[in-house]
Amino acid sequence: DEEQLAFAYSQQRVLYTQDRDFLILHSADSDHAGIAYCIKGSRSIGDIIRGLILIWEVLSANEINGKIEFL
Repeated sequence: DEEQLAFAYSQQRVLYTQDRDFLILHSADSDHAGIAYCIKGSRSIGDIIRGLILIWEVLSANEINGKIEFL
């Protein structure tokens, strides 16, 4: 998980996940360009895509950097 987060950060990409381990990494002050998190099974694929598009439309890279957005 640390390697995935580090790679996404090196590419300045927000990482989408349903894995709670990334919440732990965030709370441990790991550097990241942003995490979009959704509880597994809580949303349809369409809802997830709409949520990710909304994040992309509303937040700048600086606004999501180092933060988590919950879907």
